[in-house]
Amino acid sequence: MNSAVQTKGRYMATELQEAVDVFCTAATQDVVGEIDTLGLRDARAFYTIARGSSDAAANILSYEFMRELGVGMTSLPPSVFSVGEGISMKGAAGLVISQSGASEDLICAARGMRENGGAVAAITNVAGSGVESVADATVSISAGEEKAVPATKTVIGSVGAGLALLAALKPDFAAKLTASVEAFAGVGNLSHDDHRGLKSALLRARHVYVVGRDTGFGAAHEVALKIKETCAIHAEAYSASEVLHGPLQLATNPLSVLVLDNGLETARESIENAVARFEKAGADVHRVTPTVSGLTPAAAAAALLRHLYPVILDVALELGLDPDAPETLSKVTVTR
Repeated sequence: MNSAVQTKGRYMATELQEAVDVFCTAATQDVVGEIDTLGLRDARAFYTIARGSSDAAANILSYEFMRELGVGMTSLPPSVFSVGEGISMKGAAGLVISQSGASEDLICAARGMRENGGAVAAITNVAGSGVESVADATVSISAGEEKAVPATKTVIGSVGAGLALLAALKPDFAAKLTASVEAFAGVGNLSHDDHRGLKSALLRARHVYVVGRDTGFGAAHEVALKIKETCAIHAEAYSASEVLHGPLQLATNPLSVLVLDNGLETARESIENAVARFEKAGADVHRVTPTVSGLTPAAAAAALLRHLYPVILDVALELGLDPDAPETLSKVTVTR
C-alpha cells in the first residue's frame, strides 16, 4: 500500500477519537455570567441559524431545550436575514451554530437578529470569527483545529456547548448534565460485530434511510449527511413517525435502514413501530443504541454520532474514497 492510500482518512480518524473529550469539555464550561448579562432567561422563543452538520446539532438541541424550558425552538434559514428583510426578534433569542464562524450568510443572520431586537448567542470553534464578532455572547466548542472536511468532533462538541448553555438557562438541568457528562466519558466504538455488520450493510447499500425520533432525528440528519459526503451513497433522514407515510413505499425496492434509538421512553413505541414496518416490507434494518446509560436525550444523540462516525469512515475507505477531503467539498462553504 502506498503512502497516499495510507494517509486517507487520517484526520477524520484522529478527530472522531477526540470527540468524547471535546463534548465533556464543552458541556462543563460555565457560561452563566454571559447568559445573565444577555437576559436569555426571559426569551419566549429561540431561533437557530446553522447549516449542514451544525444544523443537525441545532436540531438535536432543540428537542432538549423545548422539553426543559417549555418554549419553542426552531431553525430559520439564514437567507431570511442574509437575503430577505428579516423578521421581528422581539422577545426571542437567536442561537447561531458554526464551527468556523466564517460563512457570510451566518454573519449576516447573526447581525440581522440583533438589529431586529433579538439577543444572539453563538456556538463556534474559532475564536475571533466573523460570527463571534457580531454575536452578543459566545459559547466555545473548544475542539481545537479540525482538519477533515467532514466535521465530527465539532458536531459533538456543538451539542455539548449547547447543553452548557441550557444548564446556564435552567439550573435544575445542570445536575442532569453533570451525570450525563460522567456517563459520556465512557462512550466509544460499537462492538466489533456491530461495527462490522453496519459497515457491511452500508457497503452493499445504494439507498439508505436514517430514522430517529426526538433528538435522534437530528442525529439522523447528521448521519445521513456524513454518508453522503464521505461515501457518496444516497441517504435521507426521517422522523420515525413521518417515514411511515409516503416514504415507506421505497422499502418495496432494495433499501437499507439505520434506526437511531436514543433510548427515550416516550419515543420507544414510534421506534418499535418503524422497525417492525420496515422489516415487514423487506428492508435491511439495523438498529443502533448508545452503549452507555445515564445520558440525557441530546447527549445520547451525540453518543450515537460517536458510534457511527468510525463505521462511516471505514465504509469510505473501503470504497477507495478519502473522507478527509471529499472531491466536491471544502471545509468552509461560502453561501449567501
